[in-house]
Amino acid sequence: MTKRTSAKYKIDRRMGENIWGRPKSPVNRREYGPGQHGQRRKGKMSDFGLQLRAKQKLKGYYGDLTEKQFRRIFGEAERQRGDTGELLIGLLERRLDAVVYRAKFVPTVFAARQFVNHGHVLVNGKRVNIPSYRVKEGDVVEVRERSKQLASVLEATQLPERDVPDYLDVDHSKMTATFVRTPGLGDVPYAVQMEPNLVIEYYAQN
Repeated sequence: MTKRTSAKYKIDRRMGENIWGRPKSPVNRREYGPGQHGQRRKGKMSDFGLQLRAKQKLKGYYGDLTEKQFRRIFGEAERQRGDTGELLIGLLERRLDAVVYRAKFVPTVFAARQFVNHGHVLVNGKRVNIPSYRVKEGDVVEVRERSKQLASVLEATQLPERDVPDYLDVDHSKMTATFVRTPGLGDVPYAVQMEPNLVIEYYAQN
């Protein structure tokens, strides 16, 4: 098992939830946390604990972002006019690796980061290898011609466990995805409930 894969499953176990809805998640077999003390009965979580967990879950979902990365995105959402929670989700979904994952060009968000890093993705015809690159409405994200026949790409498009959301216009025959609009929380097909309002509370107090 690669380090990346084990990290992905550790996040699931730590949260006690199958946050990506993957059929192979260890949480499907045992819902308690990792380690020798994982089966201890859970006490009632404090408000701080709930807020921290909501932040870790959202950070983990997008490929286990660093605290510095996540805090910067949150700060940007906070500076904009409107609902900070909705804006935070919109900014996270505009990351290039998130768009590649949502378009089902790859099986996981971790694979999406690697896929972009290795130069397999074009944005409006130009190669972009920065996973955090922020797409704009109308941008066309495409798998590079030489990469379209990769087995991992062809398998990912057939995955039955998730659908392409309606804020992307995807053509799997051409391996292109147009970013139609910036989504809000209710538009994003999370496998578990995300609570950006608790993330706002966490940063307000810390």
